[in-house]
Amino acid sequence: MNLSCYTIKPMESVLEALKRIDNNQKGFLLVVDHEGILLGTLTDGDIRRAFIKGFEIEEKVERIYNQKSQKVSSGEEFSKVIELFKSPRIKFLPIIDERGRLTNVITKANMHVLLLEDIRFDLDYEFTKLDDSLLEHEIFNRPWGFYKTTFINDYSQSKIIKVNPRGVLSLQEHKRREEYWVVINGSGEVIVGESVKKVESGNFVYIPKGCKHRLENTSESESLMIAEVQLGDYFGEDDIIRYDDVYDRK
Repeated sequence: MNLSCYTIKPMESVLEALKRIDNNQKGFLLVVDHEGILLGTLTDGDIRRAFIKGFEIEEKVERIYNQKSQKVSSGEEFSKVIELFKSPRIKFLPIIDERGRLTNVITKANMHVLLLEDIRFDLDYEFTKLDDSLLEHEIFNRPWGFYKTTFINDYSQSKIIKVNPRGVLSLQEHKRREEYWVVINGSGEVIVGESVKKVESGNFVYIPKGCKHRLENTSESESLMIAEVQLGDYFGEDDIIRYDDVYDRK
């Protein structure tokens, strides 16, 4: 496993450390000796604090790195790693073998992706290849309100949907996904196939593939919040077939 972009030797300069942190885009480095033994860690915060104290950019890493950082062994149990990541101060964990040599590194974001992607927990897994962007999604504005995707993988997507007072989603269907809604807050009206029903906080709605459906916030003043889980093989917006839309979207 190639961890060269995450490691630095203690006799290298702070300037070189900054270059590597800028390159790996993770905000940290792992300090190792010539045999690969883990000596400690160096974060962009460590460097910032060193500059505040008056250190120069050509100073050696050995003068500013953290020698007491948390680490785990390659055989550590799942429960221990989860407990360590509960600390807001721990963003990553170096993984070492029985001799103290660096073998891997896992970030808190890696751990979340590992669980959500249903990847078997194994501290020998190549975490650097995981796509952490699965946890980062923008808010998408719509004429009826907005939605934010909270997670997406090959077979599922989850969203939080906010419908403004009197907002109405289009009458639509999807060919490649089914949807499960839980009303978080507010009240409204749902069309599913030929049925129309009122919904409020705590209600559950199932939308099969190929079923026409529509959601409306019937309140004049309160937002309607929905948690949505989609299951299928494709989740693009072009899988929306609109039959009617009060905002004249196609």
